[in-house]
Amino acid sequence: MSEVGKRNPACAIDRIGLKTSGVVRYNFGAAALYEESIRRGEARLTAQGALVAETGQHTGRSPKDKFVVRDGSTEGHVWWDNNKAISPAQFETLLADFRAHAADKDLYVQDLVGGADAELKLPTRVVTEFAWHSLFIRNLLIRPDRAELDAFEPEMTIIDLPSFRADTARHGSRTETIIAVDLTRKIVLIGGTSYAGEMKKSVFTMLNYLLPEKGVMPMHCSANEGPAGDAAIFFGLSGTGKTTLSADPSRTLIGDDEHGWGPHGIFNFEGGCYAKTIRLSAEAEPEIFATTQRFGTVLENVVLDADGVPDFNDGRLTENTRCAYPLDFIPNASKTGRANHPANIIMLTADAFGVMPPIARLTPAQAMYHFLSGYTAKVAGTEKGVTEPEATFSTCFGAPFMPRHPSEYGNLLRELIALHGADCWLVNTGWTGGAYGTGKRMPIKATRALLTAALDGSLKTGAFRTDPNFGFEVPVAVPGVDSAILDPRSTWADTAAYDRQAARLVGMFAINFEKFEPHVDATVMGAAPRMQEAAE
Repeated sequence: MSEVGKRNPACAIDRIGLKTSGVVRYNFGAAALYEESIRRGEARLTAQGALVAETGQHTGRSPKDKFVVRDGSTEGHVWWDNNKAISPAQFETLLADFRAHAADKDLYVQDLVGGADAELKLPTRVVTEFAWHSLFIRNLLIRPDRAELDAFEPEMTIIDLPSFRADTARHGSRTETIIAVDLTRKIVLIGGTSYAGEMKKSVFTMLNYLLPEKGVMPMHCSANEGPAGDAAIFFGLSGTGKTTLSADPSRTLIGDDEHGWGPHGIFNFEGGCYAKTIRLSAEAEPEIFATTQRFGTVLENVVLDADGVPDFNDGRLTENTRCAYPLDFIPNASKTGRANHPANIIMLTADAFGVMPPIARLTPAQAMYHFLSGYTAKVAGTEKGVTEPEATFSTCFGAPFMPRHPSEYGNLLRELIALHGADCWLVNTGWTGGAYGTGKRMPIKATRALLTAALDGSLKTGAFRTDPNFGFEVPVAVPGVDSAILDPRSTWADTAAYDRQAARLVGMFAINFEKFEPHVDATVMGAAPRMQEAAE
């Protein structure tokens, strides 16, 4: 139902029987949720009209507190090495305790959709304790029109109660924080954390489970489209540049974080963007910066000065400061959330070792190898406890959100690349001239110039060299880019130190990939880096 401000304790809010004696506010818009957030002391206004809230101790996701119900349906389909299990009985106890905790609370309900493809969409009802959380998820998911709301029937339900505290003995949780996912009944319970990003990633997790059975590839990626209809997707973890690099004024933005690739092309899972704002500037990222200056945007953990102006250089609360805004806040955003099959696939990595070149061309086998490897660095603040970049391997560039085994996603991607002839590129947005602490971050202007050349087709017509460590092809010269950074070894003052770092990283790739060896063929194994081929 789409009415607002309804008080009816006898009326279940949702199909799971959640009831409250408080006021239930259905599908409030931005203005009403602003009023509610400020009235309740949850958030405040910036000088420019955005809403800013703090999330307390949780300033990033808590992946170690996420659990999946292990039942007869999920037993043989979930990658349990990567997903912590709770029993159906534990989930039922948790659900009952969520119902009890919500029984006297004012609640906010949003009826939204995950997935811009009408044949594959996931209608989702989100019940939140905080008004600003309701605005956040309204910004991030797809908002149905009035006719769709009147006929809305949720398939998925999220209950988000930050004040709930889990009991480790009673609920099987690790701490008082819990994100419990029932993939069979499509229910997610979030408690003990005020970090709003948990809600959006719960929808992503659900779609990652449901879509592969339909032959659709779910992807942790941004996407855009050129004037000629040439689409590109950008894989990468948070902080590697998905949002920044896909917000290109010369191309149409499809979305900044989550997409599917199906029979009709690619489609956004979301209706908004969730961009990092630490050190955000109008010069480097004008489209994203502009969203922070307007009514409707939600800022998370952004410090304001005495005049209420955001200080995006202030990371005292967290390096993981964020803004959440509807997709149409970006001037060149797609109105449909859909695009053609991608002509280019970009895999983004923030290489903290300073070994990777700024761009490399991948064969299909190399693309699958690097997709399954998912090498990058965890960027400060993206997860609780991460205060500086750490080298990591996150398979499929999104392991925390992958319920199924990576080989399912990898094989789907490889089949789609072969079917549609996409060009694949590995792009390093991390460090050059040395490792983290010695080198410097890759210049964004250089990255943009290299991407432009890749997307317009000019890059693949130039000369390439074969990297001695990784075997992929690296351009030797690109107009507008300092050729020195194309050869990372030459940017190090101590080339012997570079060789040691390269050998170390190659070894890490080999160790990490051992678990995938039984699931790939000889061509993919042949795409692995080779330590004995390191530069001399």
